[in-house]
Amino acid sequence: MSNPGELLRSHGLPVTAQRLAILRAVSGRPHGTADAIAEDVRGEIGTISRQAVYNALGTLAENGLIRRIQPSGSAARYEDRVGDNHHHLVCRSCGETVDVDCAAGKTPCLHVVDDAGYEIDEAEVVYWGTCPNCLKTK
Repeated sequence: MSNPGELLRSHGLPVTAQRLAILRAVSGRPHGTADAIAEDVRGEIGTISRQAVYNALGTLAENGLIRRIQPSGSAARYEDRVGDNHHHLVCRSCGETVDVDCAAGKTPCLHVVDDAGYEIDEAEVVYWGTCPNCLKTK
C-alpha cells in the first residue's frame, strides 16, 4: 500500500490517524483478526477502543479498501489484497491462512451448473488442509 491517505481520499473517506494505522496494520499482517490488528494499531498510535477498530475495519471493507474473510469456525480476518477474486488455504492445525490465486479461468473462477438466474461476479473458495510447518511436527 503506497499511500494510505490518498487511498482513503480516493474513496471519499476522511483521513484519520486511526484509519491510517489500521490500513498499515492490515497491510503488515495479512489475514489478521480484528484483535491482532487492534494490538498492532495500539503499538503504533496508543489507545484505541476495540469498537473503534471494528467500526473502522467495517467501513474500510464496505468501501473496498480491505477484504473481510471468515473461514468456517474462524474469527473474521482482514487483508488488503482486494479486487482480484483470489482464494485462501487454511491450516486445520494452526489456522495459518495464505492466499492462492484463482482456481481456473477468469473471474469468477468457478462456473456453476445452475446459476438460478444470478449474474455471478465473485467466487469465494477456502481450501482446508495442513500447512508445511504442521506437517513437519506430525
